[in-house]
Amino acid sequence: MESGAGKHWTEEEVKALLSIWSEKNIRKQLHGTLRNKGIFIYIAKRLQELGVCRDWKQCRAKYKNLKYEFRTVKYAHNSGDATKTMKFFHDLDAILQYEPVTQLTEDNNGRCSATERQLNISTSTENTEGKRLISLLFLSLHKKTQ
Repeated sequence: MESGAGKHWTEEEVKALLSIWSEKNIRKQLHGTLRNKGIFIYIAKRLQELGVCRDWKQCRAKYKNLKYEFRTVKYAHNSGDATKTMKFFHDLDAILQYEPVTQLTEDNNGRCSATERQLNISTSTENTEGKRLISLLFLSLHKKTQ
């Protein structure tokens, strides 16, 4: 498979990235860390095992783009605009719902402080793990047919 900065990600490549990203240990490492080159090197290596040839920079860029697009669509939905959509919205919603959210609170003196709280989980961990396993199964079947 060709590797290059200008090559668009296929649907299968994005699904493989999402299946790795959905793993609890990966989500945990990605949350709250800015120096994450090592994590993306690991993700790129895992993708390569699934037949996806992407380097760590491409993985990080795709991660950031997907996260940004998801948040844009989610904000639009929360603002009442249900017309905005994106592919993999529900997958990303399941992955990102576990991230703590920074919430501003005001104390008695009118000062604001940031606190983190866990988002309410609307789907079970088993459901997310099931989706990940289905994605991996799909990828392995897809590789065998090529």
